[in-house]
Amino acid sequence: MTNSTIDRYAVLGNPIAHSKSPLIHQSFAEQCAETISYEAICAQNFAEEAGKFFAQGGKGMNVTVPFKLDALEFADELSPRAYRAGASNTLILQEDGRICAENTDGVGMVRDIEQNLSWPLAGKRVLLLGAGGAVRGVIQPLLALSPAALHIANRTASKAQLLADEFADIGKITTSGFSDIEPGQFDIIINGSAASLQGDSLPLANRVAEGCYCYDMMYAAEPTMFMSWAKNNGARAEADGLGMLVEQAAESFYLWRGKRPDTALILAQLRQQLLSS
Repeated sequence: MTNSTIDRYAVLGNPIAHSKSPLIHQSFAEQCAETISYEAICAQNFAEEAGKFFAQGGKGMNVTVPFKLDALEFADELSPRAYRAGASNTLILQEDGRICAENTDGVGMVRDIEQNLSWPLAGKRVLLLGAGGAVRGVIQPLLALSPAALHIANRTASKAQLLADEFADIGKITTSGFSDIEPGQFDIIINGSAASLQGDSLPLANRVAEGCYCYDMMYAAEPTMFMSWAKNNGARAEADGLGMLVEQAAESFYLWRGKRPDTALILAQLRQQLLSS
């Protein structure tokens, strides 16, 4: 088989050198006996780079910061998930030559929480922290699991309410500022704010996490600021978003190749790499 016949995939972002996507997708390909190439592309102009990639025979693309909105504009059509998320992290070349924008972040997160961590979401009271793109991308998949309650808290409560209004047609969402949250209100807390990235603490009352499962959509070699707060405030368990990274990649791979890889091996490998770095 010559290189010209190997299906090409890529992840496009800026910066991109840190991306684990090439390692993850090559691992998936080996496991599923699929022959692909997967590269990381650092872009200045998204439309230019993406257009060139697909014009040269690219079959699919992952998209990371800061281009998830650009991917929506670039695509010929949007999946329901991408439309609801207002962002795309996956582009798919379809048989008719059109590019479809997908979003696998939300389904990746709920799969990590429910399957890898065995924390059920159905019938639970769920608190989402933050009101940015990360939170927006997981609302529809969370509502699809029929939680007993979904509440969004944000520093600026009005931004949380805007999200609730936008998704009101598919489920009830309550909102508030961080300071209005009291202990005992929730079963699962999901941090989608930028606090962990910035090393900031969240202005939440002590013991809000008591008895809760606490999930940070970010990940790092050390426990994130949110995870440390959760542990110090009586959380039942806490976890970071490394599994979300792997599961959203697995969903992308499935959409491209029609095969769903087993994520356990690569997740363990990435965790070991993080711990030894």
